Amino acid sequence: MKTNEEYKSVVRDMKKLRNTKQARLLARFFKTGKGQYGQGDIFWGIMVPETRSIAKNYRYLLLQDIRKLLSSQVHEIRLCALLILVDQYEKGDKSQKEKIFEFYLGNTHRINNWDLVDLSAHKIVGAHLKSRSHALLLKLARSRSLWERRIAIISTFYFIKEFDFETSLQVAELLKGDKHDLIQKAVGWMLREIGNRDLAVEERFLKKFYKKLPRTLLRYAIEKFPERIRQAYLKGSK
Repeated sequence: MKTNEEYKSVVRDMKKLRNTKQARLLARFFKTGKGQYGQGDIFWGIMVPETRSIAKNYRYLLLQDIRKLLSSQVHEIRLCALLILVDQYEKGDKSQKEKIFEFYLGNTHRINNWDLVDLSAHKIVGAHLKSRSHALLLKLARSRSLWERRIAIISTFYFIKEFDFETSLQVAELLKGDKHDLIQKAVGWMLREIGNRDLAVEERFLKKFYKKLPRTLLRYAIEKFPERIRQAYLKGSK
């Protein structure tokens, strides 16, 4: 029988993969300095494929084990917890999916860096809301939490992949004036993903709002546009 001490085995396995040099690089990349968005986050220098491999070995963990991992100060351990959650959600029955969805929303304060959000939000929150009301995402988009706002827009990636753009555009409109570059980049990215599937839909949004969009958001949204069109948007923006 699995117990809530199983998380200790995950930590032991991950400790064996620590890479001090890589940890320093990741700490800088994920902005862990004082006053930065990742302040205080600790890295062990474990690459994502290695973390995925460990998560695969512990896909059976109970939620109380996963909660312990998610409470870790070590970034890669929190990522491992989320990768396990994603795997369990995708393979779970209706009841399990509901529990994981609620668990995820109850722990957004620990899903506190952009990669943690990006590798999990659309696969759990987006997937769960597919055939349900999307009102929660509009609520999260208004959150004071940077990470909940990012969860709101990244969750809509699930809908975008199914050519359902309405909620993505609603959330993008709510977040279009957000001051944080991590939100601007996420919104621009999702707009670009819409454009990859239906350019006319993206351009309708841009033509309506581009003059007031933050430059970072706009640059991400039009990254793949022909240079002439890119420059026209950029010259007309604020």
